[in-house]
Amino acid sequence: MDQFHDIRPYNDNEVVEVLERLINTPDFINTIISFRFPSWPQFMHKPLVMAVKWQLRRQLSNISDVYDFQRRIAGYMERMIKTTTTSVEYRGVDKLEKGKGYLFISNHRDIAMDPAFINYGLYLSDFDTVRVAIGDNLLRRPFVSDLMRLNKSFIVKRSVAGVREMMAAFGQLSNYINHSITEERCNIWIAQKEGRAKDGLDKTDPAIVKMFYMSKKKMASFPDAMKDLNIVPVSISYEYDPCALDKAAELVEKSTTGEYEKAEFEDIDSIKNGIVGQKGKVIVTFGDVLTNGYDTPDELVTEIDRQIIGNYAIHSTNKSAMSMLEGAGEVDPEFDAYMALCPEPLRETVLKMYANPLIQQLSQSINKE
Repeated sequence: MDQFHDIRPYNDNEVVEVLERLINTPDFINTIISFRFPSWPQFMHKPLVMAVKWQLRRQLSNISDVYDFQRRIAGYMERMIKTTTTSVEYRGVDKLEKGKGYLFISNHRDIAMDPAFINYGLYLSDFDTVRVAIGDNLLRRPFVSDLMRLNKSFIVKRSVAGVREMMAAFGQLSNYINHSITEERCNIWIAQKEGRAKDGLDKTDPAIVKMFYMSKKKMASFPDAMKDLNIVPVSISYEYDPCALDKAAELVEKSTTGEYEKAEFEDIDSIKNGIVGQKGKVIVTFGDVLTNGYDTPDELVTEIDRQIIGNYAIHSTNKSAMSMLEGAGEVDPEFDAYMALCPEPLRETVLKMYANPLIQQLSQSINKE
């Protein structure tokens, strides 16, 4: 019996069937039409449906397994990089060994692009791509779940109700992550905490690390279990955040009213904006593999945070934001023009969002001394 059938990515032998299901899913086809042909009149809808289905069948006809699907994704990734970034740089990939399974834990800025950039760097260096942890809150539309699981995503059940059900879900997740890395030698990516760091402050949730250990408590000590996972902290740094204003609006509303209620498909819009929005320079830094010496979850969390913050690549946008907040220092003209378009009620929040990675890094340096 497949104990992970409801959370795991799709297997190679399921790909063709899932692709056919997607082509015959009206919600999926209508989403493509609304994105690609937003201004076309309603009477053209039926011809567009037929045309989109025909084009999809033609493009997907030679895809028979997950590798084929991801190779097609790599082509889209190359196009996205050319149109939405000035450059993408990878650091520290040379620390990794082929044939090993790694658990990559990164800071979290963008729902889709964080694991996508990590995946692309591994792909370029001929490493196996990652299995991506994704919350079921993002999978309210079945076609999104299909697309994500085709692209090696596995599901984190955040919406389960009841303590017993939640513990069972976390136990299954822990077992799946450990099984993937230690037995299948597959790579895993997971964010350092649930949800994006909308304020630019990167801090690992200890509950994530405790979850890794749940399925191993009866078999291994905490240090040994964590050593087997080959944990690698990863720092992802965007010069510009395409979702900055939306994040700031949420933070401001929360601070003024005490709550914020997401629109039904707001996360899907964030994914789209993160993909098509301008990012400037993107730098992905792989840290050192965490091998031993961490006796408790808190000790391990401290080291993950140290590496993610310390390896975060600081851009001129981070320095300029701090200068603007302090009212002193140089400001990059491009960032000045960017901030001129920011609504005044969001201005301070956006500046803090960009300045906080630098503030964290400086604080870490002071504490080290």
